[in-house]
Amino acid sequence: MMGGTSHMRLVAIVLILSGLSLALPARAASPLQELLEKVREESSQERMDLQERLRRFEAEKDKQAALLEEARKELEREEARTSDLKQRFETNQESLKFQLSVLQRNLGDLGRLKGISRELAASVRGTLANSLITAQYPDRLRVPELLSKLREMPSIAQLTDLWLLQLQEIAESGRVVRFGTKVITSRGEVAQARVTRVGVFTVTSDGNFLRYLPETRDLVEPPRQPPLRYRRLAQELEQASEGLVTTTIDPTRGSMLALLVQTPDLRERLEQGGIIGYIILGLGALGLLLVLERFLRLGWLWRAIRRQLQDETPNPLNPLGRIMQVYAENPGLDAETLGLKLDEAILRELPVVQRGLGTLSILAAVAPLLGLLGTVTGIIETFQSITLFGTGDPRVMSGGISQALVTTVEGLAVAIPLLLFHSMLSTRSQRIVQVLDEESAAMVARMAEQAGRHA
Repeated sequence: MMGGTSHMRLVAIVLILSGLSLALPARAASPLQELLEKVREESSQERMDLQERLRRFEAEKDKQAALLEEARKELEREEARTSDLKQRFETNQESLKFQLSVLQRNLGDLGRLKGISRELAASVRGTLANSLITAQYPDRLRVPELLSKLREMPSIAQLTDLWLLQLQEIAESGRVVRFGTKVITSRGEVAQARVTRVGVFTVTSDGNFLRYLPETRDLVEPPRQPPLRYRRLAQELEQASEGLVTTTIDPTRGSMLALLVQTPDLRERLEQGGIIGYIILGLGALGLLLVLERFLRLGWLWRAIRRQLQDETPNPLNPLGRIMQVYAENPGLDAETLGLKLDEAILRELPVVQRGLGTLSILAAVAPLLGLLGTVTGIIETFQSITLFGTGDPRVMSGGISQALVTTVEGLAVAIPLLLFHSMLSTRSQRIVQVLDEESAAMVARMAEQAGRHA
């Protein structure tokens, strides 16, 4: 249509130009002719362009048909793919639901595993904190402390470290190890020392047993130590380099040593007896001094009498010598009078020989009575404490109970030895008196024999 319209315009222009050319002079027709030619050329060019466009359109039409066919095939393929994807989506939806259920179950198991790992770490930390091995490896509590406070799931490496710590505890519990560390002495001073650890049971240093304090992770030397024989065994172990060595261990891992520290010593026991306990001890000391004096005195008298038995010359420094001197000073007396004088001399010697025995007997009798008195007063004090404070705290009653028991023990501990010593001293004094009586009777017999021969 564009081509037709342009052609009509050209015709009209040609007609107008033709009409005008009739009136114009002949010399004006040349430019118009050029214009006409130019228009014709343009019209021809447009027709060629139009034909070219038409040709391209026909060619594009076939190509578009091919593209359309290709698009239809692509649509069919996409529809088939869509159907396949939809089916796969539905299948994946079912699989996703199943995997979600598995995930929820696994999350629950993992949550429980996290709780179990934290509880295990706390338990392992408590075990390691109370172990003597931590005194040698103080930094090993870092892993269980971290795991016990961990909010997320622990890693495999962390769980492996916790497992290795437990294996280390098992392995070290059967070893005897020497290592250097700081030790708090009984005077409260901190010193570097070489210690010997026997498994998880005992730690010693220079023959002294040490306590491990889990609160501060320190080794402390208690103010009281076990008996000397146990410390010697510990010292032998420290000095040994190989072989089997007999030693002492604390199977309670320090509890027995702690009880030993808390056990009152002799001075504290005596203080628990109170005033009555000190009175009993004073009587016991007095009795022991008297016993010592009597043993020495009677021993000297017995030796002096035995020497006098072998000597005919009277010695006035011993009882038998003084009796023999009475016999020698009265040669003309009859046997009866001499016997009376000798009996008098023996009676004068008896206080020297038997002096203090009655006092020992009284002390041996009074000591248990005083112990009984302390027991009664301690029980009274205990009942007063119960009346005031009740029975909730046994330590409130411990003072009265200690006095009740300690004074009884002290009374018996004083009375029993005094009774034994009294018996021994009585036997010795009786033996001396018997010798004096025998010698006095022999003197009277000799006097009577001499009197009979003179008669």
